[in-house]
Amino acid sequence: MAITVKADDTDITVAETIVGDTALLTCRGRLDSVSYRALRDRIIKAALDAPAGVVVDVSALDVPAESAWAVFTSASWHVARWPEVPILLVCEHSEGRSAIRRNGIARYVPVHATLGEALTVLDGAEPPRYRRRARADLSADRSSLNQSRQFVEDWLTTWSQAALVPVAKVVVTAFVENVLGHTDSRPSLRLETDGTVVTVAVEDASHVAANVHEFVEEVNRPSGLKIVAALSRAWGNAPTPTGKAVWAVLGPENRL
Repeated sequence: MAITVKADDTDITVAETIVGDTALLTCRGRLDSVSYRALRDRIIKAALDAPAGVVVDVSALDVPAESAWAVFTSASWHVARWPEVPILLVCEHSEGRSAIRRNGIARYVPVHATLGEALTVLDGAEPPRYRRRARADLSADRSSLNQSRQFVEDWLTTWSQAALVPVAKVVVTAFVENVLGHTDSRPSLRLETDGTVVTVAVEDASHVAANVHEFVEEVNRPSGLKIVAALSRAWGNAPTPTGKAVWAVLGPENRL
């Protein structure tokens, strides 16, 4: 599959293929301040689709300002806590590898000369944790609140995670309410577990990050996201090409 991102007179083409259980993104075009965010979000989206790893071939990228290489550390930072998918770079020419290392990118995102080298590193890494996953597209109205809570109960019960159903319902309610109250999107629910922790994520079509507010003014109660922050092990935003995913990781310590 190939996705072309156009901004002003700058094009970046990202062709995605799956090699085993690894996503390979082959990039062409100019990486600059205009195309930076689009490429970052495309890498994050590949990681959110949860392969064993993401390999980005940057051999054909034109990078006039070396500071733009930081797009890869930014993408890596966004996926470090969830979904914890490794990102590796491939650059066939030594000039590009030198620039990546010179700018400190390789400290966070390793760079290799060939795809084979990168895949060998991934093959030798600790096997990714097995995860059960489920998705559901919800309605753009308040009926999605009951829908999302029912999906959470059904899936977590099936996955023997019933102890986390109450807190997961609180979290998904806050996320879906946030989508309905601040966007015109249909919420898209994603739930996953590795048998130890549960991740609840809701995607929408807004690029505005979800932020904590102290109180909901009209009822003088803590905001939904403040409650999520208090009840979860970690939570955050992951930008995507079409908007964002807001996620929370729930561990045994978060049971209600």
